[in-house]
Amino acid sequence: MKKLFLLFLMLIVLHVAGSAQIDLNKVVNRSVKKAERNVENRVERRIDKGVDKALDKTEETIDESVKGDDKEKKDKKEKESKADTKNTTSSTKKKDESKNAGSESDETAVEIQSKEAEKPAPTLTWAKYDFVPGTEIIFEDNQEGEQNGEFPSKWDLAGGVVENAFFDNSNVIFFREIGNLGGITPLLNDSKSDYLPEEFTIEFDCYFEKEVYSQRYYLSFYAAKKQKSALKRLVISTNEAQYGNTDIQGVYPGASRSNIDKQARWRHIAISFNKRALKVYMDDARLLNIPNIEENPTGLTIGTTSQKAGYYFIKNIRIAKGAVPLYDKFLTDGKFVTTGIKFDVNKASIKAESIGTINYVVKMMTDHPELKFSVEGHTDSDGEDASNQKLSEARSKAVMEKMVELGIAADRLTSKGCGESKPMTGNETPEGKAQNRRVEFVQF
Repeated sequence: MKKLFLLFLMLIVLHVAGSAQIDLNKVVNRSVKKAERNVENRVERRIDKGVDKALDKTEETIDESVKGDDKEKKDKKEKESKADTKNTTSSTKKKDESKNAGSESDETAVEIQSKEAEKPAPTLTWAKYDFVPGTEIIFEDNQEGEQNGEFPSKWDLAGGVVENAFFDNSNVIFFREIGNLGGITPLLNDSKSDYLPEEFTIEFDCYFEKEVYSQRYYLSFYAAKKQKSALKRLVISTNEAQYGNTDIQGVYPGASRSNIDKQARWRHIAISFNKRALKVYMDDARLLNIPNIEENPTGLTIGTTSQKAGYYFIKNIRIAKGAVPLYDKFLTDGKFVTTGIKFDVNKASIKAESIGTINYVVKMMTDHPELKFSVEGHTDSDGEDASNQKLSEARSKAVMEKMVELGIAADRLTSKGCGESKPMTGNETPEGKAQNRRVEFVQF
């Protein structure tokens, strides 16, 4: 580029010199030199300026490029930063949500556990003692008026040696010697016929010695020597009831052994039969519940195992005919009568076997909250009128208080004693007296 400028400049000079007609060589030499210097200076300045401009432009391009790169990097970085922030926020949010969800889950679990804890524990509803005796008494023997050492007057002998005795402050029937098929059977006018109805109950008390192995009382549901033998028999041990073979047996709750006990005791045995179903109770517990015994009970024979060890006594035997359910009787008569609530002799203490009947009435009143009853006690004619009146008042009050204890509101009950003033039947026989010793529930 520099040579091109010099050549162009020389041509201009020659043209000027020719026009002015001056010494070309001198002029040329001076001009050339001067021009060369000027051109060189100008060219250099121009070049420098061009270079500077080019450099400036280049630098600007570079700067812009650098700035662009920086901006891209910055934008990228910012984007990455934003993305990281977003991811972090999202992650944090997810974690928080997860945590919150977990927290909610934990809270829900805690709430559920709390609610579960607040729920009452499951309870067992089981009528373990639902025995209600029949109301029409067929046979009753409380050994009243019996002569010690004589054969029990209300019984017939099937085998062995059986006599009256006095034990534990009461008259008892003493089995002195009995084989496996011996015993006693109720002495009734129609003993040869089927005197047990389709629905009946049997009750008695039997005694077990302390630590005497395998004491047993046998009940056969026929009248020995007078009726056809029953297929099976009921066996009562100190803590067990067994019907027929060993597959049908029940043990008293909490007993450590079925056939031996660490203490001497009386056991109250109650039996309920309904057409074909048999239930057996010991004191306050039901031991057997057999839906079908596959035979027809026609009578009763009570015996024991052989008396090689221990004493065998029974007392307070009762056979009663099953009656119309008490609630149905109430609907018909406005009251119902029960002989199933029993007391200690000349006392207002309720016997344990009475709880089945009391539970029945409590359930009736619970199911029918509109019912209100006057609890009225009655006695037989034995003893003084005034004493019987006072005793009946105390007994009816004891029954009322027991029902209140079991959950019946006190304002739904009253108590009243009638003494011996309202007998249901004559007091000449044990059965008649037992029928008159009763509790009535009269609606008010």
